[in-house]
Amino acid sequence: MAAVPTRWRVRPRQAGPTAAESVLPELRATWWETGVRARAEAGLFAVFAELPRLVWAALGISWRADRLRTSVVAVATVGAGVMATFGLLATQRVLVELFAGGPTGDKVVAALPALVVLAGATAIRAGMGIATGYALNGLTPRVSREVERGLFEVTTAVRLEAFDADAFADDMERASRGTDSVIDLVQASMNLLAGLVGVIGVAVAVVLIHPMLLLALLVATVPNAWASLRAGHLRYQTYIAGSVRRRRQWLLHRLMAERDSAPELRSYGLRRFLLDQYDRVMGVETDIQLLLARRVTTTTTLGATIGGVATGVVYVLLGVLLVDGQIPLAAAATCVIAVQAAQRSLSTVTFQVDRVYTEGQHFRDYTGFMTRAAAYLPSQSGAGTPDPLRVLTVDGVSLCYPERDSPAVDRVTLTIEAGQTVAFVGENGSGKSSLAAMIATLRTPSEGVIRWNGVPLSEWDRDGLGARIAVVTQEYHKWPFTAATNIAIGDIDAEARQDRIEAAAARAVAHDTIRELPYGYETLLDRTFANGQDLSGGQWQRITAARGFLRDAELLVMDEPSSALDPRAENALFQAIRDRQGRVTTILITHRLANVRHADRIFVLHHGRLVEAGTHDELMTAGGRYAELFTIQAAGYAEADRVPTPYPAPPG
Repeated sequence: MAAVPTRWRVRPRQAGPTAAESVLPELRATWWETGVRARAEAGLFAVFAELPRLVWAALGISWRADRLRTSVVAVATVGAGVMATFGLLATQRVLVELFAGGPTGDKVVAALPALVVLAGATAIRAGMGIATGYALNGLTPRVSREVERGLFEVTTAVRLEAFDADAFADDMERASRGTDSVIDLVQASMNLLAGLVGVIGVAVAVVLIHPMLLLALLVATVPNAWASLRAGHLRYQTYIAGSVRRRRQWLLHRLMAERDSAPELRSYGLRRFLLDQYDRVMGVETDIQLLLARRVTTTTTLGATIGGVATGVVYVLLGVLLVDGQIPLAAAATCVIAVQAAQRSLSTVTFQVDRVYTEGQHFRDYTGFMTRAAAYLPSQSGAGTPDPLRVLTVDGVSLCYPERDSPAVDRVTLTIEAGQTVAFVGENGSGKSSLAAMIATLRTPSEGVIRWNGVPLSEWDRDGLGARIAVVTQEYHKWPFTAATNIAIGDIDAEARQDRIEAAAARAVAHDTIRELPYGYETLLDRTFANGQDLSGGQWQRITAARGFLRDAELLVMDEPSSALDPRAENALFQAIRDRQGRVTTILITHRLANVRHADRIFVLHHGRLVEAGTHDELMTAGGRYAELFTIQAAGYAEADRVPTPYPAPPG
């Protein structure tokens, strides 16, 4: 195995990895983490102050998802609490009759009415518990669908600029966790309300038996409640602080366990190197989790100790009250039962308080993301239906990406006539793809305006304009659908007729490739699924080109459509593009300059600026940057075509 470079070798672990030791340095903190961390560090008062809002939000979501089941849960929860009160009072009445003087038979007969009430209350409470569980089971998937769909409605609508922002990735990670937390929040809120009703029911029963017993109840239950809340708070603080580490773990998991990276991992001998990186990240994470475990254990142990002592004090108090004759034996026995019931209910309450608060913070991440993502939603679409393209004008357009000092596109002005085939050429990073993305309405210019028939793009109906534009992107996605569907999604609103799909595939030199697959056009192009197949880069590029041809749009943007194609397929593809010339408009981006010789207009970009424009012959005559690039490529082909001079035969 190849040796790990010295500067990347694992050194004795200290407090944590430094940027100099790791190729995966700590990601910088994002702007919104300060506010979230401040909430995580709030005290118990802040926790309780937050609970009503969180429970109300959970009930609102539940109500929107399913009103009937939410109503069933609410009624059954309150009813169970009422039955708990009646059950304790009936228990106390049974004990009074059994502890009274007289024959045993008479005492049992006297206790029978209270026993019937106790049995009825217990049965009704159990039935309400079943009803609550049944309703919650049906409510959960409906809540999940409502919240998750809301997230996807936003993520599929935001402008591409959102994905350029560093904070968006962190926001998305927490928002995705928040969708799961909504389900937990709803369940926890319902359980919290059930626990509170149970505690209130016990408290009411205790007060009716003897008011002084309420104080004993509080002393016996509060310490454990505090410890539970404190432990949950520590866990949430650790979760918030670990977002960056989780992203690094996820990245390393992908690098070590996915198919895309497997060939280079083995060819470069990266196994030990990546495991070292994993050990570095997980070493820090393990230390933090162990520290958390110690703090949580200490807190809960302290709470349990204090709670145990307090419970003992309560029992001593009951003994004193019995000896002094201040309460009857039946009341004391009922109080013991009530303390145990209250401890169970309050244990549920404190656990659910912690859960509601914790999941509520994750839910705030979800709602906060939805609020911030609204800033990236497209502006209101224009009302005008676009006319067939006559002229496309780019007027002083610039595009700036976050965290970059210089613009990707810098005050570019050009005109494209309908029916023309134009080419954007230039070196890597010259702004070709960014300019094309703005023309295709995928990005919004930072400055300047792009006009379709003299009207700014923003004033046309967005869907109507999009229907007239097709884009073949350089960074194509391998959609996990059949070959036919992979092409059909290029014109999702049209009927997916097989003849249209095959015609588009033929123009993209993909038809024969698809026919050779095990199931032809019905072959699933994803090895994750049964009978799925994978394609080479060139084959996928043909599928992507076919997707663009299917729409037969008035404006077709093809960004590096042949970078992975063999010479024969490349020639056929560009012949199909040339066949469009004079009929529809094509914007072509490619480094293969021989393929743009026939373009009506060639625009040369350099560092985001438009530096040259003209036909191939005009630009070659001008002897500028285009001529230089073309000559370099042509010289390479000429050198390859020369017959090499044979070396003299070795002696002997």
